[in-house]
Amino acid sequence: MATMTAGRARPHTNLRWWIGLLLGFGILINYFDRVNLSVAHPSLTKDFGINDIEFGYLLSGFAWTYAILQIPVGVFLDRYGVIVIGRVGAFLWGIACFITAAASGFWHIFASRLILGVAETPAFPVSSKATGYWFPLNERGLATSLFDAAAKFSNVIGVPIVAAIAFFWGWRAMFVVTGVFSLIYFAMFYIFYQNPSQDKRLGDEERRYIVEGGAQPEGVAASSGGATLGYLLSQAKVWGLTIGFAAYGYSFYLFLTWLPTYLVKTQHWDILKSGLYTAIPWGVATITDLVIGGWLVDYLINKGYESTRVRKFLIVLGMLLGLAIAGATTTKDPNIAIIWISIALGGLAFSAPIGWSIPAIIAPKGSVGTVGGIMNFFNNVMGIAAPIVTGYIVGETQSFTNAFLTAAVVLIIGILSYIFLLGKIEPIPEPA
Repeated sequence: MATMTAGRARPHTNLRWWIGLLLGFGILINYFDRVNLSVAHPSLTKDFGINDIEFGYLLSGFAWTYAILQIPVGVFLDRYGVIVIGRVGAFLWGIACFITAAASGFWHIFASRLILGVAETPAFPVSSKATGYWFPLNERGLATSLFDAAAKFSNVIGVPIVAAIAFFWGWRAMFVVTGVFSLIYFAMFYIFYQNPSQDKRLGDEERRYIVEGGAQPEGVAASSGGATLGYLLSQAKVWGLTIGFAAYGYSFYLFLTWLPTYLVKTQHWDILKSGLYTAIPWGVATITDLVIGGWLVDYLINKGYESTRVRKFLIVLGMLLGLAIAGATTTKDPNIAIIWISIALGGLAFSAPIGWSIPAIIAPKGSVGTVGGIMNFFNNVMGIAAPIVTGYIVGETQSFTNAFLTAAVVLIIGILSYIFLLGKIEPIPEPA
């Protein structure tokens, strides 16, 4: 017997969840490509004599092009659609990894990371827009957490895997393997992804369930990309979401790029052991992302709690827990430090899918990609800032204390933005 959700019977087919898993697998591979450089730090230092400050710039190289292209790619995504932009980006991920594998020095690696940033720019906006098409509002939280949790889970399995490859076969082999994974995902996306209106596998019952449940309508922007962008940039709601999510991004990128090195430098561990310890907080983050940022959000809203209060309470709570990053500065015990970092990452993790679900809720028709692009542009400006600032702090002080405290201050700014600027999470009026 079909169960009831928000007054509607669930369909007997679940193609939408297979699409959600496909998108999640893409982000998983996407983040393999991002974390491999942080794992290669000791090897690159040995081969090319790269110091902490230079390595901070290398870690940020991906984010330079990734951030700059977020808004243009969002506009292109709204104009040309999920299928075209998603396929092109997925193919280029793998090519960028192969280029890195052939690197001969600092500038070659930096250039390859710039290329990777270009290739992976559409990944999250594509997943966010596709999720808006494929899922009704009452399932949007869990659906979004599928691809967002994949970013965290990639560190659970990805860091140990790429660390083992680098340990036994060298850092170049590590980049070759991640490039192969990327091309496998490209083939899967090319073969299996279609929008709901085009997918012949989607039955009428499930199609009605998706559409009647408030899925984002398919279609292109109602006005030109530039006009839509200008209108959205004038909305306080967009800025509230953007500043809050950027604050989350600073801590996220600090952990993503520097956590293995933090363990190597502070505990004097080898690359393999640091990779295994790195998996612990990311494992906690994966669970909280799915259970709290996904399932709990949908459960509470379906039980009748007001959606704005649910989303705002949990997103702010997650950011507050992120302040536990400061606790890692109070101990030299690696086990206690990992507990503090796990609390921080666990909280930040469940705030992230809530943030990613908001563009598909507030954006005017045809502009989900642009709203997601604005949000992710500033998020990835922090992806530039966090590795570089951390590199300078660690290079000058030989300590991560001030780096972690800086992240805590940025989180406080984000919390205030979510509380006072975002307002009610509801659609922005269509532009005149």
